Amino acid sequence: MYAQQSPSQAYLASVAARLAADECRTWWEDWAGVPVLVGRRAEFRWSWMATKLHLFTVAAAVPEITIPTIETFTDQVMTYAKKTKGGLPAGLQNGLASFPVLVSDRVDPAAVRWAEAQQRQKWAGMSRPVVVDTAQQYVGTYRGTPVIGLAFSSYLEQKAHRYFHG
Repeated sequence: MYAQQSPSQAYLASVAARLAADECRTWWEDWAGVPVLVGRRAEFRWSWMATKLHLFTVAAAVPEITIPTIETFTDQVMTYAKKTKGGLPAGLQNGLASFPVLVSDRVDPAAVRWAEAQQRQKWAGMSRPVVVDTAQQYVGTYRGTPVIGLAFSSYLEQKAHRYFHG
């Protein structure tokens, strides 16, 4: 007998499939007992001032999403991406971006507003947190045009739409 997937697990499986379809390397890791999906791709464009952008998508299902939960996860993902990227340091013809994604059927609306409010910047990298409420079937993430990282903005918009709204 097969156990039925929860909505959060089903959503993560769909994200994994969309990442793979976009030619991202994907794998699963254990972060303190929580299975975490990691997707990674790198792309070079002359229009980005001859920069190679390393994009990490890190997604996990959690029991509940609050502002402290998504804020802490965003910091963890940004640290992980910087440590994992390798090669030249971020900022030297190398950009670093991440999508920290938390999925749950119990989501504080304030956490959605926090994710939608702005792109986060740290350590020569940018991050667009994503909060997925499976109960409301709603995906909250930043959709604006930031001052820092402006050259990458439309690219990140396209990737967010492709990975999380499919």
